[in-house]
Amino acid sequence: MNMRNDAAGAALPDCAGLVGVLGGMGPLATVDFMHKVLLATPVSRDQDHVPMIVSCIPQVPDRTAAFCGDGESPLAAMTTCGRRLVAAGAQMVLMPCNTAHLWYDEIQAALQVPMLHLVDAAVEAVAQLATEHDRIGLLATDATLASGLYVNRQPRDGRPVRWLLPTAREMSAYVMPGIEAVKAGQIGFGSTLLTTAAHALVRRGAAAVVMGCTEIPLALDADRAGCPVVDATAALARRAVQWSTAQRGSAAAPAESA
Repeated sequence: MNMRNDAAGAALPDCAGLVGVLGGMGPLATVDFMHKVLLATPVSRDQDHVPMIVSCIPQVPDRTAAFCGDGESPLAAMTTCGRRLVAAGAQMVLMPCNTAHLWYDEIQAALQVPMLHLVDAAVEAVAQLATEHDRIGLLATDATLASGLYVNRQPRDGRPVRWLLPTAREMSAYVMPGIEAVKAGQIGFGSTLLTTAAHALVRRGAAAVVMGCTEIPLALDADRAGCPVVDATAALARRAVQWSTAQRGSAAAPAESA
């Protein structure tokens, strides 16, 4: 195995398919993403798992507050964390935070490595689940909804998704407080609020609900929602596993043929 040196001079394995996780937004959602990568990876031994380097810096400024003009931009902090991942050997970077993707283009331009887009992964999962006639509910932060981060992206087949969004009252009474409760470690309370928001979407005709904030899957599932759900975190995890597995397979092929 080839080795590389880190900044302190310690020897590190040179891993094909090394994934950099730009996390901490929030930290529990980052751990949930890593767990879902493990669950999505077929393995028979430790070495079969996806190699990951994780940046979990919760002090990155709040993304929703920044978008709404009520806080500092997170771009500089996210870019700094991303550059650390690349310097440590990450060959691809992803962000298990939906709202952080409002700065996706700027971060990718700064890092100059491939990145996976969480929203694209989720929208493709919607296309596999729903028909063109289904209305799809979306639970996400104020910034994600107001920016059109989901509604402005389409599946690769070009078929538009018929989105059904929460009302302003549902956002202020259930969705944002539910997300904030999860961030504060109050999972049960967050589940009660987010379940109420999901039921409201189902009553208005949602055939499925997209959990478009990485805190939401920690407190909501299909049984609670009363309909199929699309877990954006899990969709991104599957994409990460596919990418890393392909990279490691390509790296192993020359040695096997030799």
